[in-house]
Amino acid sequence: MALYHFSVKQVSRGKGQTVVNSAAYISGQKLYNDYYGQTHDYTKKSGVVFTEILTPEYVPERLSDRETLWNEVEQIEKSKRAQLAYSFDIALQNELTLDENIELAREFCWEQFVARGMIVDLAVHEGKSKNEDEPDNPHFHVLAPIRPFTEEGSWGNKQKREYVLDEDGNRIKDAKGKDIFNAVSTTGWNDPELLKEWRRAWTEKVNEKFRECHMAARIDHRSYKEQRLCWIL
Repeated sequence: MALYHFSVKQVSRGKGQTVVNSAAYISGQKLYNDYYGQTHDYTKKSGVVFTEILTPEYVPERLSDRETLWNEVEQIEKSKRAQLAYSFDIALQNELTLDENIELAREFCWEQFVARGMIVDLAVHEGKSKNEDEPDNPHFHVLAPIRPFTEEGSWGNKQKREYVLDEDGNRIKDAKGKDIFNAVSTTGWNDPELLKEWRRAWTEKVNEKFRECHMAARIDHRSYKEQRLCWIL
């Protein structure tokens, strides 16, 4: 049965999380965390069938190394509550072969993430069920730094300040005399509309593969409520 699941969260230091640990987990590797002076060892984890770092062409080769990449992300963030990375969890399809699923995951990451300037740490898990009566749950994980890496060769800013202005264009101040501003993403990667676009694009990519393989299976990114509205219309 075709399955749709597409979720994204943020790896946050404020929640007691470390992105080096997250990277070690999804890749099934042993990584040293310079920020905390800890080793995260998931080499005994089974089911990791494919991993790869995907980067825009201007990103230096050193960041294609998983341990180097995520330690740089940890070090560049100074806040004790820093948001470190986006963490995607996306279902693959039992109707497709392992190679077909890996190909879909890689293509999607290149087209939707890397093309937008994101660095991608991709890991495909086979999701073997421990119960013979239950279907497998193949899926892939994506970690992507929230802070962009610029074409100038350095880590850029995650946010910029947009000051609140009065009718005359002057900055409005709060009760303490400080300028009021809104923190706005420099990349737009956290835009809810972009997430909708990613969810729709994944649906179209999987369904295109089903059609190519002459399969009747389809997935749908819309909620059950939205689907029922479409049926009524």
